[in-house]
Amino acid sequence: VQLVESGGGSVQPGGSLRLSCVASGSFVAIHTMGWYRRAPGKGRELVAMTSSSGTMNYADSVKGRFPIARDNAKSTVFLEMNNLKPENTAIYYCNATMRTSAFANYWGQGTQVTVSS
Repeated sequence: VQLVESGGGSVQPGGSLRLSCVASGSFVAIHTMGWYRRAPGKGRELVAMTSSSGTMNYADSVKGRFPIARDNAKSTVFLEMNNLKPENTAIYYCNATMRTSAFANYWGQGTQVTVSS
């Protein structure tokens, strides 16, 4: 099972980026799927997460700016990042709880997002 992120890069404050994460491999189902980030000098924190039931959770700092969306048919989750701020600079990691023989948690390799003028 593998999670592969794409869409990171460098952008000026106020700009937008769209992150994508595709799950591949042999799995039966995806329960939760979403994004964490690790900013320089800080720990990993939840950005946004969606469950198979449609529940969505967001960090307070990104509510209204970073909508999360999921395409179950394509085993893909998206993070639309709008009005980006320098403090959003971080490595963004895709995370998913998936069922193979049992439920397990998986991480992508991370994608760098840099917001700077």
